[in-house]
Amino acid sequence: MKQRNHHHTGQQELQTITKSVTHIRLEATNVGKLAALDELAQVYLPLCQQYAILFCTEEQPDKFRTTCFATPLSERWHRVAIQQATGIAQSWRINRTQAYQDYLDDLLDYHQQEAEGTLNEEEQEPIWKEWSVPTLRQTCIQANVNVAVLEPAQDSTFDYWLKISTLAFRKQLLVPVKLAAYHREALAGKTINTSVTLNKRGDEWWLTLSYDEIVRVQTAPSAPVVGIDVGIANFVTTSDGQHYGAFHGKLRERQKRDREKRRRKAKLRKCLEKKGVQRLPSTSSKGGQRLARHVRQEINRAVNQCFAEHEGVQFAYERLSVATMKHKARAMNAYMRASNLAHIPKQIAWNAAKRGIHTTRVKSAYSSQECSVCHNVDRANRPDQQTFCCQICGYQTHADLNAAINIKHRWGDNELCACTDRNEVRALLMQRHQAWKTQNGWP
Repeated sequence: MKQRNHHHTGQQELQTITKSVTHIRLEATNVGKLAALDELAQVYLPLCQQYAILFCTEEQPDKFRTTCFATPLSERWHRVAIQQATGIAQSWRINRTQAYQDYLDDLLDYHQQEAEGTLNEEEQEPIWKEWSVPTLRQTCIQANVNVAVLEPAQDSTFDYWLKISTLAFRKQLLVPVKLAAYHREALAGKTINTSVTLNKRGDEWWLTLSYDEIVRVQTAPSAPVVGIDVGIANFVTTSDGQHYGAFHGKLRERQKRDREKRRRKAKLRKCLEKKGVQRLPSTSSKGGQRLARHVRQEINRAVNQCFAEHEGVQFAYERLSVATMKHKARAMNAYMRASNLAHIPKQIAWNAAKRGIHTTRVKSAYSSQECSVCHNVDRANRPDQQTFCCQICGYQTHADLNAAINIKHRWGDNELCACTDRNEVRALLMQRHQAWKTQNGWP
């Protein structure tokens, strides 16, 4: 799923989801056709990179910006490059802004603990590391109907013809597209979107098509709300106490073995470099790719099971900023990356969209430190990874369950939603804690 939109028609809510059909190999009737596409890509990619750098460092992303770089591409292709670079830069700026805000919040927490004398000796002051501008390493062209048109093939063994504008003036490249049986099944009865994506892997070009599907939201506004906490020990924990999926066990052991194998290869490369060996072994690992694929499968299975066992409910899940999650130990950072946490919220959104279930992302700030009973916020409430024990009221439960309950309570919390940063969230939660103490007669 690429995106999700909401449309309201009276009392009924509709969701538009964009589904992709990938891995369609472009057929070459002669070598020259795809060679012309290669020539186009060699000019298009550097131009897109130039605008991505411009929009990330000097100007705000603007898909309607006037052209400013010299290129043999046509005006239409130039505009497509600007639009693709705009999307890349917008995502980069949003993620960087969130990461910087999280850094400032962590820095504020550090100085508060330092002033209160509760800082651990091992804890170090957070350091901001400036983000690098995104580099386009893989050939990917997001083409619209102005430069690439997909037309049904008539009286041909192929399914479609893809007309692509080339570097030559008013000269189009006609590339045949043949669908596999599962492609035809997926696209049966669908209206294909006018935009296509072209990816080059190795010496082959691959096409991605997409289509929109309208899904009617079936969740009643009065349906009960279930909060979802995302984690590594348990991929998904719901506010009613259910746990789904885990990175521990076989996946964790495989990650350890793969990491050790890559470290041994890296050491071997260093030794061979000192000896002047020219041909060095690669440090990449196919096992790591297989592990990543299996982790995604386990996450998908966990989310599917969660949705299957919670019918007739609405879901609240946390806004997760994985890019800002850093540990002192490299092994922990590698462990976190291998668990693919960022994939879980995406899978939750996808499952909800295709099933017509209403979901809401809520702010996750301090959800793991806040007591779901008295709202006290304190790092000491988490004595270890799995245990939550409030230092004030003594409430004790599984840490992921406590976080899931907090996320559930944040559904429709307009006061918390209005907070602009973690500092405001903390202040609001402590106000609620004081109100709880007053109501319950605590000193």
